[in-house]
Amino acid sequence: MAARLARLLLLLGLAARGPASKMKVVEEPNTFGLNNPFLPQTSRLQPKRDPSPVSGPAHLFRLFGKCFSLVESTYKYEFCPFHNVTQHEQTFRWNAYSGILGIWHEWEIANNTFRGMWMRDGDSCRSRSRQSKVELTCGKSNRLAQVSEPSTCVYALTFETPLVCHPHSLLVYPALPTALQRRWDQVEQDLADELITFQGYEKLLRAIFEDAGYLKTSEESESAQQEGGAQGLVFETLESCTKAHKELSKEIKRLKSVLTQHGIPYTKPVETSTSEHFGSKIPIDRIAEQLRGDPGMRGNTL
Repeated sequence: MAARLARLLLLLGLAARGPASKMKVVEEPNTFGLNNPFLPQTSRLQPKRDPSPVSGPAHLFRLFGKCFSLVESTYKYEFCPFHNVTQHEQTFRWNAYSGILGIWHEWEIANNTFRGMWMRDGDSCRSRSRQSKVELTCGKSNRLAQVSEPSTCVYALTFETPLVCHPHSLLVYPALPTALQRRWDQVEQDLADELITFQGYEKLLRAIFEDAGYLKTSEESESAQQEGGAQGLVFETLESCTKAHKELSKEIKRLKSVLTQHGIPYTKPVETSTSEHFGSKIPIDRIAEQLRGDPGMRGNTL
């Protein structure tokens, strides 16, 4: 009697719930990693700096604020013009990798033409930062066509767009403000009159591109590389340098004892001079001459 009553109550409970429904199984790559929007901001992708200002040909500015993706193997690459390049692992692992492959930095210019967009200061990779070069090519639609890694931590992207199909679409001179175009005209005239050397001509052109915001100054590029890469040891006093040397020597002895304890052989690295690290030896006077460089002027023209 009790069993029949329990069965009746169970049937009444199922009837109250209504018809049974299937459980929905969501089969999508997990978002529990760094790209999870529900994680606090400190646990998500953290860029090292803000992107550089939008610059270059005005007709490309319409790409700003848009992103284009490409899935290759188990990775999704995303290119956001004038913003950044990111990589997201498309797997079901709980710690799926997501990272920044570069932040919009500057243009690459050659032969009066915008050759590519450099995205630098990405996530750390060994002793430096990841960086990407995006080449713009003619295409029927805006799309990220190809991604490769020609060298460690350096990525090459090909972006197709109809915005660069015109033969003059990537010329630098038309994109410059009128004042900078006049400066360029004067530089061309000085070169034709042999008032400056070709090296001086290139230096003056680079200064124009830097003032236009197309290129970063040497100081800005160096500081960005230092921030992205491994920080070198800097000592303000001789005492701090001596202390650090003693600590390193102590650590070396400890590591040697560990290797000896486990029977692992080790050899002392061969010391080389600074010049040998750069290949063939160069006379000191020649090095000084190269460091001085070409001032860019011919004779006493000033």
